[in-house]
Amino acid sequence: MEPAAPPPPSPPPAAAPGSAELVCAQGRNLKAVLCQRCGSRVLLPGAATFARREVPRKKAAAAAAGGGGDVVREHWLVRDMFSFENVGFTRDVGNVKFLVCADCEAGPIGWHCLDDKDSFYVALERVAHE
Repeated sequence: MEPAAPPPPSPPPAAAPGSAELVCAQGRNLKAVLCQRCGSRVLLPGAATFARREVPRKKAAAAAAGGGGDVVREHWLVRDMFSFENVGFTRDVGNVKFLVCADCEAGPIGWHCLDDKDSFYVALERVAHE
């Protein structure tokens, strides 16, 4: 009798079904993170950790109708701003700086709260992966 084959590795528990192919067993990004508009490389593989954090996002139509918009939940968490290959920061908006592509200035692709100097969030839905 042959031993049973081990089960295939599963993604980290924090990963949602749509992001499973982007996250390795250690919770880091498997693929490079790119700007959706120009394709510029924002992060190298392994430079960020998958994080779930609800951040409200207002859409112009929802704001005009008095609604609050929807919520962005899946992010790449970067702990060191020097881990980025290519990113720009907006001026302060309250206590937040928004992240944009440094080449084409598309964005925001993420955000950084000035109260937490070591946390930079890139929204998975705002970037491409290669």
